[in-house]
Parts: sequence; C-alpha cells; structure tokens
Amino acid sequence: MRKIYGHTTGLKTSQLKRLDKLYRRRIRPEMIISPELAREMCQLSHDIRRQVGLLVDRRGKVDYVIAGDHQKIFIPNVSTLRAAPGRLMGLRCVHTHLKSEHLTQDDFTDLVLLRLDMMAAVTIGPDGFPDQLWAAHLLPRDTSEAPYRKLPPEDPYNPGFPCLETIQALETEMAHQQARHASREGHDRTLLVSVTTAPRRRARDSLKELAQLAESAGLDVVGTVLQQRERVDPRLVLGTGKLTDMAITAMQKNIALLVFDQELNPSQIRSLTDRIELKVIDRTQLILDIFAQRARTREGKLQVELAQLNYLLPRLVAKNTAMSRLTGGIGGRGPGETKLEINRRRVRERIARLERALRQVQKQRKQQRARRSKRRLPVVSIIGYTNAGKSTLLNALTRSDVQVENRLFATLDPSSRRLKFPQDLEVIITDTVGFIRDLPKELMAAFRATLEELENADLLLHVIDISNPQHGDHVRAVERILAELGLEAIKTIRVLNKQDRVDADTRSRLARTLDGIPVCATHRPSLHPLIARMASEVAVGTAAANEIHAHAADCD
Repeated sequence: MRKIYGHTTGLKTSQLKRLDKLYRRRIRPEMIISPELAREMCQLSHDIRRQVGLLVDRRGKVDYVIAGDHQKIFIPNVSTLRAAPGRLMGLRCVHTHLKSEHLTQDDFTDLVLLRLDMMAAVTIGPDGFPDQLWAAHLLPRDTSEAPYRKLPPEDPYNPGFPCLETIQALETEMAHQQARHASREGHDRTLLVSVTTAPRRRARDSLKELAQLAESAGLDVVGTVLQQRERVDPRLVLGTGKLTDMAITAMQKNIALLVFDQELNPSQIRSLTDRIELKVIDRTQLILDIFAQRARTREGKLQVELAQLNYLLPRLVAKNTAMSRLTGGIGGRGPGETKLEINRRRVRERIARLERALRQVQKQRKQQRARRSKRRLPVVSIIGYTNAGKSTLLNALTRSDVQVENRLFATLDPSSRRLKFPQDLEVIITDTVGFIRDLPKELMAAFRATLEELENADLLLHVIDISNPQHGDHVRAVERILAELGLEAIKTIRVLNKQDRVDADTRSRLARTLDGIPVCATHRPSLHPLIARMASEVAVGTAAANEIHAHAADCD
C-alpha cells in the first residue's frame, strides 16, 4: 500500500484501501478533475466524515493522497519539488468540502505559499455525491488586489474550464515578467525582514544597515518587512499571517531571496523554506558572503572559508536516508552512513585542514612581529566601524593607493604602510578589517590570526564617522569587540572623520564629548593635529620601550 498522508488515525483497513486506490486514477490534463474521480472522492469523504485531497501533476497522475479532518486537509512537505522563478509548482490540489462552502482562507494560503498550479474544492451534497466545483489560480501581475483569481462554480459532472491551457498561459506570463525584472536589474531581487522585540527606532536603524550590507553584496533590495512581537516565534520566527503576506509580495514582485536581520537557527531556516518557496538567509550568512566576495589573499580566503564552514556545519540537514551508503561487516547493519553524515564528516575534515593552515599563518605573523620588534618599529593600527573611512585615512597619512569604496566591508585584507613623522620617527601603520554590530562569532574565530595583529599595536586609531546618526552605537560596538579581544588597555586616539559633513557647533561638541580629533580624511591639511598627536604618543611609547630595553640590558 502506498503512503496515505495526513490524518489516518481511526480509519479502517477497508477505508485505507479505498484511499490507496485513488493513486491508480488518471485525469485528462485539460480537466481539473474527472467526474468519476470527483464522485469517488466525495463518496469516500462522506463515509469517513473527513476531507480527502489529491495532489495531481500536469499529466493527470495522482502523486499524493491526503486524508484530512472534517474542516481541512494538511498538505505534506513537497519541498523536493521546488518551483523555479517564473514557474509554478507543477501540482494542483483537488480536495473535498463536507459542507457547501467555497474555498477557504487556508486554501488560498496554501495556493500562494506553495505556488500550486491550481486549488480546487468539490462540495458534497446531502446524498454524498458531488455538488459544485470551486477553483482558483494565481495571477502573475503585480496588483493591489488579491494575488489569485476565484473562478465561478462549475458542475463537477461537466467541468469546462481549460486547466492545462490556463496553467501554461500563466507560466508564460510569469516567465516574461521574470525576464523583464532580470534584464532590468541583473541582481537577485531581495526582501529584507526584521522580527524583533526591540524598540522600533532601533529596529529601523538595524534594517537600514542590513540594506547597506545587501547593497554591498550586490543584491537588489525590493522592500523591507518589520514586525515587532512580544516574543519571536521559535519555529517560524514571524506569524503565519505575515509569512503569507510576504509570500504574496514575493510572488508579485518576483523576489527570489529573503534576508532576515536576526540570526536564524537551523530548524527555523528549515521551517521557513518548507512553508515558502524562496531562498532564506540571515544577517550572518550575508556578511559571510560579502567577506567571501572581498577576500583576495590566500590568508583571507582561508579565514572566510573556515568561517563559512563553521556556520554551515550545524545547518546540514537531510530529509531521509535514501542516499545511505551501506557498509559491510560487524557494525555495518542498518541504514549505514547517510549522505548527511558523509557531508558532515567532509566538512569537519576540511575545517581541520583550514585550522592547520591558519595556525601556520599565525606562526608566520608571529615571526614577522618578532622581526619588527627587533627593529623597534612602533605599530599603529587603524580600527573602526565598517565604512567609517579607515582606508581613506591610511591613504592620506601614507600617500598610498589602497582601494577605497563607499560601501560596507570594501576592505577585507589588512594593508600595512610606513609613515615617517617630521621628528625623524618612523612607524608601521596598518589598516584592519572593519567591525560591525553583532559581528558573527564565526568570523571572530576565523579572523583571530588577523586580529592578533592588534595585540602588538603600540597605538590604535579609532576612526568614527561623525556624519552618521548612529555613530554612538558604532563606537559602543567597536569598543565592545575590543573588550572581547582583550585590547581595551592599548592607548587609543579617537579620530572624528568626515567633519566636513557636520556643522561647526556639532563638530566642537563631539570633539569634547568623544575626546577626539576632528579630521576630513580626504583633506590632508586637516590631518596635521592628528599627526602631531600620533607623533607625541608614539614618541612617549618609544621612550618608555627604550628604557625597558636598556634596563633589561643592564640586568644582563
């Protein structure tokens, strides 16, 4: 007996056999349902007092038989049949209604979320025979009205609606619409989603930053969704009503990707992708993708790949053991080593190789730092929130040409240059990777080799974009990360960048409250006070270091 999906508890063996026989039925492709099959479904549904449903492919073959309850059916997981952009699922749902009711809101929700070819319901008369046939299909165009069309009721014994012809016409229009969007944009059309318990202002600021991250990753942001909740849903993150609205918006605007501002656990990603035919990622995965695009050096590529694999490992899931690899001998009985286990083992092996390679990188960096220490060259490291102007400041101070772009994480691989002060004092100045609020822990671990460079810095330049309204939050985020790295004791100069974008009163006030030096990194003359302060701090530090070395030599 083939599997009967849904609510089968309490059914007799004879009733289960009648349900199983529905798999043998065939429907002409141009018909929603044949009169014979409609009569058989209604009589069976009338006998068991439960709804009966079928998922039928475009050839008229019954792929799924579902037993519901007296109110609705529960469509099984059909995630293996993903609808491609501009296409429908390839399945239509036909089920019975015990009462003389039209299609319900649950029916329309399933139609939209699963992108079914069609949703149809056959109502049952008092005698157990078909009464009316109700149907609906999706609409391809962007409209403010419902995204589906409800068809007038038909006689189930003589249905005249051209099912296959209508489905093919819908897909043709959807494909044309998809092509128009693709040719105009050239990027993945994306919807940003935030589900939070935080205040609305903070949530909006975070969404704005997420939009900048998406733009930096090359995505085309079509819209945003913000939902405030007293408690985030542990399974779907957001409510089912909002999820349905998002599915409708995605279908109407040809959106292919959802990006959540909050980190999603593996079960949440699985639940969302089971309910909605879209790719779903979270903020962490987006940042990891940006880093993967930016990595140029071997070290940077190693660090990014390690971070991605550490993020991926707990999210490797499998639906079944159909791809098991059987092993022989004692202990080899049963399903064997599943494809999931093989993937996890390979990921762990790759992680181990990357960690060994990065330990070698750490060893090389340690040797480089030892050579610099012997030459007694002070090190100045530029830190700050991403896109605050760190690379621009490095170029201005050292007259170099490090790549500069006005987007988040434009610089990933660290750059080092020499800077000579007027007092004939030479230092090495280093530009590091930018920080960001809630920096993924996988990146923190993977970039340990790079961030260790900060441990040996004699001076930190904390670059702050004072033209950004959220600069206070950015300062706190950077200082929190420095504390996590144990670097809060290193002498730090706050550099208040982009002073030309704020008025004089604001500039003076921020210089006092933040105890920083206002500069414009694109205007070299404005850097003179900063250079003088750097030279003074480095000179003091160098004198102290020389005294320590001299005292150590005397002791020897």
